[in-house]
Amino acid sequence: MKPTVVIAYPGFGDIEVEKEILGRTDVNVEHVGALDTEEAWEAASRADVLMVTIQTVPAELIERMERCRLICRVGTGLDAIDIPAATAHGIWVTYAPDYSIDEVSTHAIALVLAQARGLPGFFRTTRRGIWDAQAGGVLRRLSEQTLGVIGCGRIGQATASKGRGVGLNVLVFDPYADAAVIAELGVRLVDLEILLRDSDYISLHSPLTSETSRLINAETLALMKPTAYLVNAARGGLVDEEALLAAVQEGQIAGAALDVLAEEPVATDHPFLLEERILLTPHAGWYSEESMVDVRVQGAEEVVRVLRGERPRAPVNEIE
Repeated sequence: MKPTVVIAYPGFGDIEVEKEILGRTDVNVEHVGALDTEEAWEAASRADVLMVTIQTVPAELIERMERCRLICRVGTGLDAIDIPAATAHGIWVTYAPDYSIDEVSTHAIALVLAQARGLPGFFRTTRRGIWDAQAGGVLRRLSEQTLGVIGCGRIGQATASKGRGVGLNVLVFDPYADAAVIAELGVRLVDLEILLRDSDYISLHSPLTSETSRLINAETLALMKPTAYLVNAARGGLVDEEALLAAVQEGQIAGAALDVLAEEPVATDHPFLLEERILLTPHAGWYSEESMVDVRVQGAEEVVRVLRGERPRAPVNEIE
């Protein structure tokens, strides 16, 4: 009996990239779109492999997936998949850890530079016919300022390197950082409190775990400079959004630029949309035409490996 690969991609117009690669082995391929109907769950329960993008894969679904060997996250964030439940059921969970390193780190630095050069203020005032070189606020030379990077994985490392490349001094906080990596980057590893107090821009690049959930909260925001900006191109759950809004409105920090929110897409009445000092982009940091292909290729190649009985390239759990 041929193994069945169920592809649950909402919003993707086709799965031709996946079909071409999965064609290297003898499989049935079924595309169900989002995992939000009983029909989709029924298909997933018959799957030998489930490929997902941002969909939630809870323990309740995993318990029904008696044939499944692999849940393949076609992306990076893993907080929507119940990994302990998958492990308990003998199911590999994999992801694509390196498909959008360049894109996300570039997006983060772009958000930093937008704040550093006062671009939001310039855009607003020039559209109103105001030609004023100081309309962007008080601007300072980058070489006199500090970027704090929280999380020194692949994307955090790339962000730190690009930050140095544009002239910023760079601090890093990561309790699991590799000393050799820090030395090669030429940045300074510090504790979280020092980073919060000394940074002019703070860019988040941690995974969302029980340890990091709401890492940025009223207490940590209070440690930041009143002139500092927060950037988040990682996971929305890293930030207590109510505390951030209050900190910006009360002048505890100067502003924020967010590519991710706790709930997406953003509600049309979300208070962030009314606050000019908080910039939003629509979880676009990962996107380029190249990365969109790369992530699908990496995911499909992982499926082929597992179906051939090989160890996956990027597992996040261990199966005995």
